[in-house]
Amino acid sequence: MAQMNIASGIREFARSTPGATAVVDGDRRLTFAELDDRSNRVACLLADAGLGAGDRVAVLLGNQLEYVEVAAGAAKAGVAMVPLNPRGTAAEHGSLIVRSGASALVAGAAFEAQVPDLAEDLPLALAVGPGDWGRPYERALAGARAVDPRVTVSETDPFCVQYTSGTTGQPKGALLTHRSRVLTMFGCAVDYGLGPGRRTAAVAPMALGAGFCFAYAGPFMGGQTSMLPRWDPEELLHMIERDRLQSIFLVPTHALTLRHVMEQSPRRYDLSSLETLYFNAAALPVPLKEWVVETFPHVGVHELYGSTEAGVVTDLRPADAMRKAGSVGHPWFMTDVKLLDEEGREVGPGEPGELYGFSPYNMVGYLDDPEATAAAIRPDGYLTSGDVAVRDEEGFITIVDRKKDMIISGAANIYPREIEGVLTACDGVAEVAVVGLPDDKWGETVGAFVVPRPGRDVDFGDLEAAVRDRLAGYKTPKVWKAVDELPKNANGKILKRVIRETYGK
Repeated sequence: MAQMNIASGIREFARSTPGATAVVDGDRRLTFAELDDRSNRVACLLADAGLGAGDRVAVLLGNQLEYVEVAAGAAKAGVAMVPLNPRGTAAEHGSLIVRSGASALVAGAAFEAQVPDLAEDLPLALAVGPGDWGRPYERALAGARAVDPRVTVSETDPFCVQYTSGTTGQPKGALLTHRSRVLTMFGCAVDYGLGPGRRTAAVAPMALGAGFCFAYAGPFMGGQTSMLPRWDPEELLHMIERDRLQSIFLVPTHALTLRHVMEQSPRRYDLSSLETLYFNAAALPVPLKEWVVETFPHVGVHELYGSTEAGVVTDLRPADAMRKAGSVGHPWFMTDVKLLDEEGREVGPGEPGELYGFSPYNMVGYLDDPEATAAAIRPDGYLTSGDVAVRDEEGFITIVDRKKDMIISGAANIYPREIEGVLTACDGVAEVAVVGLPDDKWGETVGAFVVPRPGRDVDFGDLEAAVRDRLAGYKTPKVWKAVDELPKNANGKILKRVIRETYGK
């Protein structure tokens, strides 16, 4: 029986439409035939380095055409990807390579400073673009065997180990299967207009779960994906006009900066090709959603809810976009959602409950972490979102609170405990709480509330330097405040909700 595999779409359209464009990256283009050939060569490079089914390759790339061919090549070789966030540090990347057991690395020249020293000891280290480390990617491809190894893997095997942190701050590797992403991409074709000859863009970082899936879905479904290397609203408008883009995935921060540019720009872009916009990562504020709908009256606007571990869970479709603004819609294709109270009983309409979902998109667990897996997945297979939601009489779901304390700033997930671990080790700090505070541009910004040791002062400049030295820059608190004490409950647990309510305004 044929198994679902994320390489299958590339293979299929290399046969049916070999000359059609699959990927656009600035002045560079790949046809399906070229993409198939280059991904075959990637697969053979991995295989010749000794990697096979069950092995892993770390990938440190931006939004560029190489991401698509590396993903397809890894799948052809039966090797799972371990995406590394380009905003991370060399230390963070080294830790994830070790924890994941990755035995190869493909990294872009732009991220050479973030390549850990241990890369030199890996069986295969490929440098995309000019650099002083690793084996030159293009030279390696030119000398590689141009055959599809067609390694057999089960559709329930991981195509990817996507690292995501919980409130412990310890990254957890979500095992995402070929089946989960293949079915997600077919769902995208139905709801978001992807398919043969259709045109989309990679806007959100492909190193993140949604950014990869929605960008890769273009060529997987026989369409074309245009690469936006970094967020630039004017460049995206230019790309829509130039490449006649039809479906685009965005996060609310993108809409906010687009509004600013479009309101200030003296020129008008031809955006008549656009048919679908779909949003995720954070709630789309109603006033901003009103602007999107008014500015793009001919465009269907979707608002999704999901997670790395669960994929797409719900979708608010265009017909109800404004009537149910603030909601995240109904469960998506093949998804069942339960809202459960603390005793595991389903709650009624209007009652808050923790959101659990059951679908073929769900991860199969966390790599080498049975305890975290058991905490996330119930014995009946339902996966927690960690969020509290309510469902109205029509079945529309609205997220009302995060059960965990994760901060979402723009499209990035930020985990307070990781930052707190750095700060509590700093001289003069007695206690610290890191919380997300409302921010008009990013949705949330990071705030640090520090209790100094008795008789000591804290230097926020030193604390900021400590965070920047240990963690990616976007995790650095933007708001700092010294406080006499942190609010706690009777058990001594810090009440972050009280901190947000007190200082969030």
